[in-house]
Amino acid sequence: MNREEAKDILLLYRHHHAADAQDPQITEALALAKVDPELAKWLEMHCARQFVLREKFRQIPVPEGLKEQIISEHRASLRRAPQKRQLVLAAVLAFASLLLLGIVYFQSRPPAADTLAVFQNRMVSYALRGYAMDLLTSDSEKIRAFFKEKNSPADFVLPENLKSVAQSGCAVQGWRDGKVSMVCFRTGKPLPPGTESDLWLFVAEEQSVKGALPDAAPQISKVNSLVTATWVKDGKLYLLGLEGDETDIRKFL
Repeated sequence: MNREEAKDILLLYRHHHAADAQDPQITEALALAKVDPELAKWLEMHCARQFVLREKFRQIPVPEGLKEQIISEHRASLRRAPQKRQLVLAAVLAFASLLLLGIVYFQSRPPAADTLAVFQNRMVSYALRGYAMDLLTSDSEKIRAFFKEKNSPADFVLPENLKSVAQSGCAVQGWRDGKVSMVCFRTGKPLPPGTESDLWLFVAEEQSVKGALPDAAPQISKVNSLVTATWVKDGKLYLLGLEGDETDIRKFL
């Protein structure tokens, strides 16, 4: 499989549906993305577009009484002359065409690459896709020194409940024209062979992310298969994620 063939296959890949990753062709294409930087970057943008499009559709309010109106108009249409039914069908087809054009439009538009939603989606994708740590160590001072050496945020403050959790390493991720510090933790739960962490903290400069939350209590949300907590403190944007629910993540805040 080459890069272009992989792109054709991955156009059908929905990263928020676990079943898609079990498809043999998609699995092969995803494996190629792990070793092909250009394909990996394309896949990130494809997943980001899906995320933004899905969020936009979720924000569309459903008018009250729409279901009843549709049922009523459908019943009425059955009593109309065939010409009337054809008009209704034409209207439905026109609406479906407009909807399809809207989907194509949103998918073809590059999403704003520096919004909070895209930041959350991209960082969670790093954690789930399989990554290589830049530094394997449980020494928090070595981790901070590494970030400082790489000009990545190093003067962050861990929540009290997170300070006692074992660290397993770190990595530096690119974001816009800057960098994001990724600290990996082990909560103590049994992990699959080869897995070094099950809790991830991402730290970025607040000004690098549009729509970042003001200093306030962490905001809990579900991003892909992870539950996340997002907050801002002293000019830094924090994103903490793990598999579980709100109760699980609040234990580390």
